[in-house]
Formats: sequence, structure tokens, C-alpha cells
Amino acid sequence: MGVAEVGTCQIVALQGAASTVIQELLDELATRLAGIGLRVSGVIESSADKTRPCKAMMLRSLDDDRGFSISQDLGPGSQACNLDPEGLVLACAAVQQSIARGTDVVILSKFGKQEAAGGGIADAFGSAMSAGLPIITAVSPAMMEAWTRFAGVFAECVPVDVARRPGWIEAWSSRMVTARSPRDMIGSRRERIGIG
Repeated sequence: MGVAEVGTCQIVALQGAASTVIQELLDELATRLAGIGLRVSGVIESSADKTRPCKAMMLRSLDDDRGFSISQDLGPGSQACNLDPEGLVLACAAVQQSIARGTDVVILSKFGKQEAAGGGIADAFGSAMSAGLPIITAVSPAMMEAWTRFAGVFAECVPVDVARRPGWIEAWSSRMVTARSPRDMIGSRRERIGIG
């Protein structure tokens, strides 16, 4: 899977910047997509409290701004945090509910180690893919092998500087969202589950 200048696949994985920069860009893209009238669902990562050593990481719902804590504070002497699987499960379920209600684009914070192992928000990725929805996410170079196995030909990597260009997200969404007809979506679903 190569790096694309123009997003032509159902799933775009942003690369080429620090995680915080990518999460800010995902938030900006969500705002721009909503601004052109699209229903945007998903979660992005944010730090609820930057003064704490473990950063108190959260996933914020793009539907209703709900926060899902994904960090477990290990106490006052700890300099680290463990990922909170319960928070990931709740965030994943919220995204799946949004997909079931109806949405146009799904933005998911990242495909990481948890997702590569089938956990984290992997089921949200699966639900969006099964529904034939366009997805925007982030994947670190270290996770590319697992990502390629997971997403295959439905995905491409797009550099952050390309995704920031004026008009890029609007052009991508036009190809991915407005060009999809109900028949295209049904055919896409059938192909994925091996029908027909």
C-alpha cells in the first residue's frame, strides 16, 4: 500500500506527523466535512489533563462531544498509565451505534496495537467497513504491516501535508460519499461478506 497524493480509496490513513498533530487534523477534517453538510461520526483522541504524567487520555465522540477515558491512573507515584479497556469498549460501542443510526463518514482516532490484536476500536472499523462507509484514521509506520493485513485494498496512506491542502477533504468526500448510491453500498457489502 503506497502513499497517495489524492485519496481514492474508501479508507484514508493519515501519516507523517506526531500523534497530537494528526488528532488535531482529524478534528479539523470532521469540522470541514460537517460544514459541507455531511454527518460525521467517530472518535478522536485528546488529553483531558496535560498536567498529569499519564496525560489522562480520552476519546471524544464527534457525534455529541462525550468523552471516554482510555487511561487508568496508576496512582500518585506512577509515571505511566495503562490503557483502560473499558473506555475503549464504550467508545467503540458509541461509534457502532452512530453507524447503525446513519452517518456519512467515520473518523477513528487511530489503528494501533489494540486494534491490530482485534481489540480497542477494531469493531468500529469493521462496522464502518461493512456498511461501506468512508473512513479517515491514522496509522503509525510501526503498525503498517498489521494495518495492511486488516484494511487491504480498501485503504491508502495520505501524508498530513496533503490532507491539509485547501479543498482536499472536500474532493475526497465528494468521491467517497456523494458518488455512493444505495446499489453501490449493497454491492460493496456483498463483496466483503462473500455474497454473489
